[in-house]
Amino acid sequence: MSSAEKLCLSLISNCKTLRNLKQIHALAYKSGLDSNPLIAGKLLLVCAVQISDSIDYARRLLIHNPNRDVFMYNTLIRGDSPNNSINSFIHMLRQSDNPPDSFSFAFVLKAAANLRCLRSGFQLHCQAMVRGLHTHLFVGTTMVSMYAECGVVEFAWKVFVEIPEPNVVAWNAIITAYFRGNDVSGADKVFGLMPFRNLTTWNVMLAGYAKAGELERAKGLFLQMTSRDDVSWSTMIVGFAHNGCFDEALQVFRELVASGNRPNEVSLTGVLSACAQAGAFEFGIVLHAFIEKVGLVWITSVNNALLDTYSKCGNVFMARLVFEGMPGKKSIVSWTSMIAGFAMQGYGEEAIKLFHEMEESGTRPDGITFISVLYACSHAGLVEQGHELFSKMTGIYDIEPTIEHYGCMVDLYGRAGQLHKAYNFVVQMPVPPNAVIWRTLLGACSFFGDIELAEQVNKRLSELDPDNSGDRVLLSNIYAFAGKWKDVAVVRRSMAEKNMKKIPGWSMIEVDKVMYSFVARDKRNEITEEAYNKLSEIMLKLKVEDGYIPEVGSVLLHDIEEEEKEDTVSKHSEKLAVSFGMARLCKGSTIRIVKNLRVCKDCHSFIKSISKVCGLDIVVRDRSRFHSFKEGCCSCRDYW
Repeated sequence: MSSAEKLCLSLISNCKTLRNLKQIHALAYKSGLDSNPLIAGKLLLVCAVQISDSIDYARRLLIHNPNRDVFMYNTLIRGDSPNNSINSFIHMLRQSDNPPDSFSFAFVLKAAANLRCLRSGFQLHCQAMVRGLHTHLFVGTTMVSMYAECGVVEFAWKVFVEIPEPNVVAWNAIITAYFRGNDVSGADKVFGLMPFRNLTTWNVMLAGYAKAGELERAKGLFLQMTSRDDVSWSTMIVGFAHNGCFDEALQVFRELVASGNRPNEVSLTGVLSACAQAGAFEFGIVLHAFIEKVGLVWITSVNNALLDTYSKCGNVFMARLVFEGMPGKKSIVSWTSMIAGFAMQGYGEEAIKLFHEMEESGTRPDGITFISVLYACSHAGLVEQGHELFSKMTGIYDIEPTIEHYGCMVDLYGRAGQLHKAYNFVVQMPVPPNAVIWRTLLGACSFFGDIELAEQVNKRLSELDPDNSGDRVLLSNIYAFAGKWKDVAVVRRSMAEKNMKKIPGWSMIEVDKVMYSFVARDKRNEITEEAYNKLSEIMLKLKVEDGYIPEVGSVLLHDIEEEEKEDTVSKHSEKLAVSFGMARLCKGSTIRIVKNLRVCKDCHSFIKSISKVCGLDIVVRDRSRFHSFKEGCCSCRDYW
């Protein structure tokens, strides 16, 4: 190899930008080295695979090269978009002097898998068979993954059994295929048949169980593992968090730290996600200190997760501190998360101000950003500002509104009591409204007691989702508030006939970094007994000192005594959680509750009264927003 060739190859290897690559290409052309297969191949490889946004130049390099070979075609197939990869493969087939090899098929099968195009997969399978490559280990394994992505596990298995000597990678691929097809028992059988396993095998099984919600099986497998890596720990933490087992996710993280292993980006974001969903504020603070101690504050995704945790735990001040302290240029996720944090707290003006700061910073908002800022307008009653932002989406940023954006607008008008404006907006939407849109409007009708409009909306909703119990409950509430008990009975009878049940409400509270969950009318135990005893004490105190009277209008049974109705509303899960917090937490501590449903009117009044009489700060996150209670007032200004 000449010194000129060595120099050229060295320059190509260290090239980082397309501009520099073009200069090196010009040098090679001037030196007559552009026709050298090694130089040309290396140029194409760097351009197609290593430098971003340079694939068009890579295509031109291939087209204008008179000595194209298989390596060059494979490089372009590997680095191009899925559709273009398949087109390059077709072009390669037509060049009889450059027949595809095993790498060609592996790369193009991956493209078909990414497209989930079964037709292309079938054609590629046939082409591989014609060339005798369908049983090749590399090709066969990729083909197994392709059929898995396309949702035909039986074909994946047929390909797998034709591989003469499958290695552990092939075995892992077929296990993954069964999990992709939601066939957990099939994956179990393959796992039992494996002649050898590696750590990846165990991690594949863990991830499959977690995704399928088989957490006990995942936990059992995890305990059997003789060695674990970052993926093992992260899979368990994320698996528990995504399936709502927040306390278990936090416990696994504790075990990870105690084992002497250093948490990575995935495990940290996973455990922060668990904290965010459970409202585990105290544990979030501990994690924040840990992240700073081990020097991981430079990771953008970890900062975003930390910001989200503080926001969803009801401390927007701490979230803002994290946001302001982020190193480097803030990502769109960071801006959107902070806007969403303000939105959940009802700080509409602050959310809009931050949105404008984002625009001024040069970061272009996307559809998710607009959902967050419209949500902020909705929960703060900023109707005009919301309308202006919705118009800005299409007028300035050319973002086509999705059903979620239309839903935000319906919610905006509905929460402001502009029910008929919301209804007219829905019927004039350019896309067909879904059940969520109608349900949003039905909820607003329930809140403002518009029976006539509610019946119209319910009729539309029943056509789309006839079996949803939540819609019937909302309609029953409206009838109950109006004293139309015959209509309540009809709705409840139809629910009973269809075996519909109301979703049970639960509330969670963190005490000494441990999560406690309460469900209305659940079986009594030592914890719930403590909560009930404290609740009875509080109820008496509020009646005497603040004149609190339970609001029983939402109790749908009209033929029971008022005392029984009071007993029904007094057992709501958020009341139990607040009472437990008052019994266990130190005086002066903020009580933080997370609830899966919307807080009812009576519980809202009850907690306002507690904050006034007992001088407590209480934060409740329901499925819609945050309610921060202090001195007898709520941050939502009774607008929720």
